[in-house]
Amino acid sequence: MTQEVEMVTHHGAVPGGPPSAATMAHLRPSNLAGGTLLSLVALLTVVGVALSLQPKWWLWLLGQALLAGTMVQWFALLHECGHGTLFHSKTLHAPVGWLAGFFSMIPFGCWKRVHGRHHKWTGWQDVDPTTAALVPRPLGGAERVLMNVCWRYWIPLFATLYRVNNFWNLPRLRSLFSKSEDRRHIATSIITLLVAYLGLAAIVGPMTLLRVTLLASVLAFVVEEFVILSQHTHIPQNLSQGKLVPPFPAVEQEVFTRSLVFPSWLSVMLLHIDAHELHHMYPFVPGYHLRAISYNTQNEINWWTWVRCVRAMPGETFMFQNRIQTGADI
Repeated sequence: MTQEVEMVTHHGAVPGGPPSAATMAHLRPSNLAGGTLLSLVALLTVVGVALSLQPKWWLWLLGQALLAGTMVQWFALLHECGHGTLFHSKTLHAPVGWLAGFFSMIPFGCWKRVHGRHHKWTGWQDVDPTTAALVPRPLGGAERVLMNVCWRYWIPLFATLYRVNNFWNLPRLRSLFSKSEDRRHIATSIITLLVAYLGLAAIVGPMTLLRVTLLASVLAFVVEEFVILSQHTHIPQNLSQGKLVPPFPAVEQEVFTRSLVFPSWLSVMLLHIDAHELHHMYPFVPGYHLRAISYNTQNEINWWTWVRCVRAMPGETFMFQNRIQTGADI
């Protein structure tokens, strides 16, 4: 499988272009907003765990659904902490990021570095560490069957591989980050989180831990896979093909990403993580302020329209081709 790629650049969706970063000075992080969000998610998590420990199956199921929702919210908080945009006080981001990483199953030190590099290299598919695995290539028969079956039946294979390959794969991370300080933080993050999980299993027992987390984790992975894949997949990207290339400025990254339109209540609960174009253009703006930016992005699409379109494709087509090749208006 090959891909002919012309240089993709920003062309502006609105006459006059997007607003400048200087006009966003009022959209700054707030300790009150960040603390309120953290407190709410923590409270819902406690309720979800308590319900998941109940013997009645319907209370357990309700708890799993609630806990799955909070796991997605923890992922959104992890994202904000990685950017340093959840609180005004910068010192709060590391401890809260570690906590959010615990519930998201992503080591915070790994997330911060990999996600930072993702923002730097968005638009160059083979340089961006989070999209490099989807560079078009020949697929083996078993690989294609596995990918298509998982995609068809909503088995969150990609969300699992996304975590393992980008945030737990220590040899790969060491190859991506050569500085000793980065490598030390990455190794510490992975080891600390592993020890925390093993300690928790030893305290409550493996079966209790699985009862409380297994179904909730699967449901959360399904939702997160849907969100993550909506952001850059099936959009034309550039290939550096090993050449030295310059990164695209943040405000020019709109063309390489997609935004979903969630119901307003859901968008608020997820810190407007669906407004992904605005986030890439203005990564210093807190997620809870993104919808205050007065700009209509060019790749915004209703979430259900997007789901119906991409789920009608084979997984290999959606993952390894783009909308120019398939003609899908997404």
